[in-house]
Amino acid sequence: MTSPLSSLFRPSRIAVIGASSNPDKMGFQIFSNIKGAGYAGEIVPVNPKGEVILGVPSIKSAAELPEGTDLGVVIIPAKLVPGTMRELGERKVKSAIVITGGFAESGEAGAALQEEMTAAARAAGVRVVGPNCQGVNYPYHGVCASWPLITRRGEMAIVSQSGTVGAALIDWASEERLGFSAFVSMGNRSDVDEADLIDFFAEDPHTKVVALYIEGVKDAGKFLSAVRACDKPIVIFKAGRTERGRKAAESHTRSLAGRDEIYDAVFRQNKVHRASTLEELYDFSKALAYVPPPRGPRTLIVTSSGGSAIIATDVAEEEGLRVAPLSDALSGKLRGILPSHCIVGNPLDLTGDTDAARYRKVLDAAEDEFDVVMTIFGDPIPGASEVIRPGRCELVAYLGGADVERAERLLFHDRKIAVFPTPERAMKALSCHVRFDRDRFPLAVDVVGHREASPARGMSPADSMEFLARAGFPLTRFRRASTGEEAVAAARGIGFPVAVKMNSPDVTHKSDAGGVFLGVADDAGVREAFGAVLRAGELLGARSGGALVCGMAPPGHEVIVGVTRDPQFGHAVMFGLGGIFVEVMKDVSFRVAPLSDGDAAEMIREIKGYRVLTGLRGKPAGDIGALKTLLKQLSAFLASHPEVEEMDLNPVIVHERGLSVADARVVLQA
Repeated sequence: MTSPLSSLFRPSRIAVIGASSNPDKMGFQIFSNIKGAGYAGEIVPVNPKGEVILGVPSIKSAAELPEGTDLGVVIIPAKLVPGTMRELGERKVKSAIVITGGFAESGEAGAALQEEMTAAARAAGVRVVGPNCQGVNYPYHGVCASWPLITRRGEMAIVSQSGTVGAALIDWASEERLGFSAFVSMGNRSDVDEADLIDFFAEDPHTKVVALYIEGVKDAGKFLSAVRACDKPIVIFKAGRTERGRKAAESHTRSLAGRDEIYDAVFRQNKVHRASTLEELYDFSKALAYVPPPRGPRTLIVTSSGGSAIIATDVAEEEGLRVAPLSDALSGKLRGILPSHCIVGNPLDLTGDTDAARYRKVLDAAEDEFDVVMTIFGDPIPGASEVIRPGRCELVAYLGGADVERAERLLFHDRKIAVFPTPERAMKALSCHVRFDRDRFPLAVDVVGHREASPARGMSPADSMEFLARAGFPLTRFRRASTGEEAVAAARGIGFPVAVKMNSPDVTHKSDAGGVFLGVADDAGVREAFGAVLRAGELLGARSGGALVCGMAPPGHEVIVGVTRDPQFGHAVMFGLGGIFVEVMKDVSFRVAPLSDGDAAEMIREIKGYRVLTGLRGKPAGDIGALKTLLKQLSAFLASHPEVEEMDLNPVIVHERGLSVADARVVLQA
């Protein structure tokens, strides 16, 4: 592979400018690490005293370097770097790693020094990593112009603006015997940046995944071009999400951190996997490098720990994988080969007395029935590393196994099979393979709200409104009507315009059934609406309760207030904005009754749409105080009415002053 950065990663000669014979100096450590990494090319130490360093005679100046040296590693005071860069250019050195700090990150004087260095390098055609960086480690060529000295080879390339963050990642990978294909600490990115490195690793035969820690991109257009041209998975942990985090990033390496929501959009749009923690950056990269992608969503979980399997099931379902029931044929086969105390289902619990052979029997029996097989070893299970077959989508979590677990994990990794320390980390990492393919791996749809009530327990809308009216809730004016003429009389008594609604105890969502007419302005309209709601009920086979005629509430903010009964904690109160906010966006909050003043206030403030209630784009703010009062009133009502099973006040219209409950549904215990 030929690349503009080949001299950086595959040099035939390396010069260390600032090499030292003093073991306490960085110049000694870098020189020693290059030798210790097994670099087979020529190493030239540059030391003004002409010292012999680790048996290698040094030259006194970069100006004495052999012409055409591939790589210069610069570890000298910042003020000397621009002049040295000119000398490197004169000797036709192809690339440089500037470890030295004291440049743009340190203020205006340092920024000027960095610009002088960059101009000298650009004029001479020298590609520069840094300054203010922790160097480069490319174990496939024995180049460790960095620290610590780590040489285990693997398939993840680690690129980082922070040297320590990147070094931590390669340390984890080495400790787990997975290794890495490269580590690059970019520092201030005076020249070589994340886009250049993505381009290089996209073609690097040893790299399967490119993992980056960045605080911002240097050149957005160049970055997008690199990402779009890269066929390998890219995982990015972008720090500086908050305002203070952005400011910290800008002072760290003078990065322009940018708006986080824009970065998020760019990553999604270009299928870049975004990690939110350093742990995720490592886990996602590990899965993408060592776990093959699943063919589909069908997932089998085989475990010795029931609790761990429940955790895995939750995450799998949340991430678009389906923990489907076993087929009758497979269930029968498994019952024939497993002890009777094993729990045959999905998850499949082999219980704590299992051994590796029992896992192997299950995996053989389930061959080709599932797209993903997750194996959770939840105990000390010797031989576990021989159960899983490389090259298949067989996900492994190992926990609770103490010394046996630690030994087996290394044996797994020697076979290039990734092991994760918890089931949720494993499933979240696997989800990288599916998150950009939602046609085949759709997310589960959770229904927000309450269970559908049986007809015998549900009150009609009119009965529900009367029940709440007796308790003093602030309802719109309403009347029930059994005939069209009663509906007209009710409308006249309330005052036009009115709402005419189906009044059946069997229909929860009246609007969806064509059972709600709003803003009805005259007698003829009321008669027509009354007939329509009756016909809608008949089409559904619902019991008829006539119609409910209500006054139209003044304009305001539409919210929903609800109640559900939890079998353990009792009544819980729900609050959210109405319409699509609750139905689609699921923007709701819950508290268990009884509610304090603080509970009511927090419920309102914590929904994402809270700012809508405070007034946006010229629309007046809603009466937050009235909302708090309603929530507290409902909490007190539940204390005196323990028979309430479920309740919806929907919609509640919040005005500038006060509010109106425009509709209600109450379900009582049978």
